[in-house]
Amino acid sequence: MRDHSDLQSMNARSLAQQAAVRKATFSPAEKKELRPFSIWEISQFMFNVPADTLRKKLADDPSLPQGSVEDDGRQRWFSLAEINELRRRLRFRGKSLLPHRPAGRAMRIAVSNFKGGVGKSVVAHHLANAAALDGYRVLVIDFDPQATLTHSMGLVEVKEWNTVWGIMCRDLCREADRIASAYDDPADCPYPTSDELPEDVQSIGAQRVQDFIHRTAWSTIDIIPSCANAAFVEFASAQYRAMHKAWSFFGCVARYLDELPEDQYDLIIFDCPPAIGYQSLNAAFAADILYIPSGPGYWEYDSTTSFLGQLGDALEDISDGFARIAEDAGIRLPKRFDDIRLLMTRFEASNSLHLAMMDAFRNVFGADVCRNAIEMTRAVEQSGRFQQSVYEQDYRQMTRETWKRARQSFDAAYGEFKETVLRAWEQRDLRDEAAE
Repeated sequence: MRDHSDLQSMNARSLAQQAAVRKATFSPAEKKELRPFSIWEISQFMFNVPADTLRKKLADDPSLPQGSVEDDGRQRWFSLAEINELRRRLRFRGKSLLPHRPAGRAMRIAVSNFKGGVGKSVVAHHLANAAALDGYRVLVIDFDPQATLTHSMGLVEVKEWNTVWGIMCRDLCREADRIASAYDDPADCPYPTSDELPEDVQSIGAQRVQDFIHRTAWSTIDIIPSCANAAFVEFASAQYRAMHKAWSFFGCVARYLDELPEDQYDLIIFDCPPAIGYQSLNAAFAADILYIPSGPGYWEYDSTTSFLGQLGDALEDISDGFARIAEDAGIRLPKRFDDIRLLMTRFEASNSLHLAMMDAFRNVFGADVCRNAIEMTRAVEQSGRFQQSVYEQDYRQMTRETWKRARQSFDAAYGEFKETVLRAWEQRDLRDEAAE
């Protein structure tokens, strides 16, 4: 017979193995470092100019970042910070290298599906990396207690109060006091104030808005991380709802993000858990765009169908059952997304079953299915094994064509993602102008 002690022992052995893997993958200090990028990569995949043209620009202006020369003595390599300085200072044929960024707050994108293994974390990780290499400032939020994205970003030791659970606790304190303040005599309020909540909730409630944000190895990507112990957020949230029935629990993350300065980030990307619960509903209510990855098999199709139905039902239930609470909190119901997109992952163009499933998705969902799927390649497989995106992998560690094919697959998916985001952004600007 086996009991909880067996599970704990297995966990301890696995944590020891995790530490060994991270040490081998990141660095002796277990700290992830972002590799430099070659002129070939920068010119072909980022700036879209001939390499010789870029070299001439650098030679003509010694004040520009010049990168560093590695062992071969020929190729120059640049850090992301140096690449971004080149973006700010260089122009080619009078055209800026800075990405288009409409005014207003950052666009928020939730990568969500409750089927495990469809590539939610892989997609969120690669979209964040691609956007950073495109010149955008990105915040990623890991809602998933499995913390795959957090580990991939190089964070190892994360405390529960620094996760989305901490944001929800902080929100409960603030909302409890806001609701009580609406009464002429706060003593008449039938709900608890923040100082009547549990002590651990009160201590988290005192955190500042920036306290939840952590730096990553990428100079223009920050993260609100997750950790395995954050799994209890679902139980804790149910307990908090019972304590304070007027708390709009589904609006915590949206309210938190509204506190951030509008110009702090350009894109905010959510990696959602494989479930519909308090965390995934917070992600849905905070998101402008819903991105739904799905593998090319029947079970993934079946699960995606269920996810759409159950998320739709959950959002409808909130619209019907929490209308008064939402109105009091300034939340507009029903929840509306600027766009909903379905993205095929682990796709093999030579596989007839994958092609048939792609046709099935397009027959059912039409133009909501992304044109560009994420192809399954050796480099993509290694991204999970080594906790590195294709963008982080050094092409010198494999054949250049293998790396290039994977990079082009993700670039195509990112290009379509960027089109979706900018279209939604511009439509939001038009709505804001019309409202004025």
